[in-house]
Amino acid sequence: MTSDANPEGLLLAGRRVAFLGKLGGVTKREAQRLVRQQGGTPLDDPSHGADLIVIGADELPLSDTDDLLDAAARQAAAAGKLEIIGETQLWQRLGMMESEQNVRRLYTPAMLADLLDVSVATIRLWHRRSLIVPARTVRRLPYFDFQEVATARRLAQLLAAGVSPAAIQKKLAELSRFVPEVERPLAQLSIIIEGRQLLLRQGAGLIEPGGQMRFDFDAFEESSESAVTDADGATLSIEQYLAEPSVPPAKEEVLDMAAQFEDDGRLEDAAEMYRVALSASGPAPEICFQLAELLYRMGDLAGARERYYMAIELDEDYVEARANLGCVLAELGQPDLAISAFQGALKYHSDFPDAHFHLARTLDELDRRDEAEDHWRKFLALAPDSPWAEEAASRLDNVEPE
Repeated sequence: MTSDANPEGLLLAGRRVAFLGKLGGVTKREAQRLVRQQGGTPLDDPSHGADLIVIGADELPLSDTDDLLDAAARQAAAAGKLEIIGETQLWQRLGMMESEQNVRRLYTPAMLADLLDVSVATIRLWHRRSLIVPARTVRRLPYFDFQEVATARRLAQLLAAGVSPAAIQKKLAELSRFVPEVERPLAQLSIIIEGRQLLLRQGAGLIEPGGQMRFDFDAFEESSESAVTDADGATLSIEQYLAEPSVPPAKEEVLDMAAQFEDDGRLEDAAEMYRVALSASGPAPEICFQLAELLYRMGDLAGARERYYMAIELDEDYVEARANLGCVLAELGQPDLAISAFQGALKYHSDFPDAHFHLARTLDELDRRDEAEDHWRKFLALAPDSPWAEEAASRLDNVEPE
């Protein structure tokens, strides 16, 4: 329905729009053209009466030098006179997020892990803590867009400095008190990494999480080590904790402890807590999947295989469990079963790029080149920007002509 003031139903009618930072989806000129098409007025300088500021997807999370949002802009936003959104949010409003240009730039957890040179388990931890948010989810499989790639790069930088995901989450929550209109400060604001600390750039100065005092990550992480304590604060081992004749912990508490153990690299303890959660609340596909991931990282391929099977038995269209099962079966020397697992994943999600990639590779290794070629081509069509695209293209170049 359109109003008299906006008879054509233009989505940005009457809006004065300024773009800040480097755009990830289009050039600035193209973005301004889209604003005009939707009835808005693009501005080069937000101080010239902008009522909508769009933060570029690529520039902001990586920038440590530009004061993209000055004090006046923040005050106007707090007073409701100015709206500040991310580039992705703008494209969503304009109905562009399902266009080929953007869909082709989505990354699965495995692709994102390879792109950033971190483990897939790390990507999953960030996802579970909502430090990165998928653009879409298909049958439990998250896909991350270019804005989340930029955010993940910042997280990888913090991880390299030795900061745990729990510490990042806590400090971002503290910083967000200073910009309540911003939902995700790491993605939307100029968060600066200084050693192991997070600082918020505001105007000409920097705000520390406490407001004035700089935060000591070392002190935080020493005080929040993943030891379990009893009611009197005494430290307990996992064995002592589980043997305590107290009220059983809630499922969420156990899963939080498992995630903390994963943060600290205590994989066996994390696996034990996942088993506790399964024993206490019954089988759940997501927990079986997480336990399978841990067992794989610990080198227990047979154990991982059984947990992936269990996840699929509980949720037959859990496509990522099917694909990961295929990878484990291939490593265990069962390529025919691996092919079946990959084909099962594609039955439920035919555009799952990871499954096409691993299926093509397995078929290649069995000298089933013609079948492999179809899946290499499908993979490249779905994920041309993937860190695996070079291998796929190379495999196609080596295909012998008939």
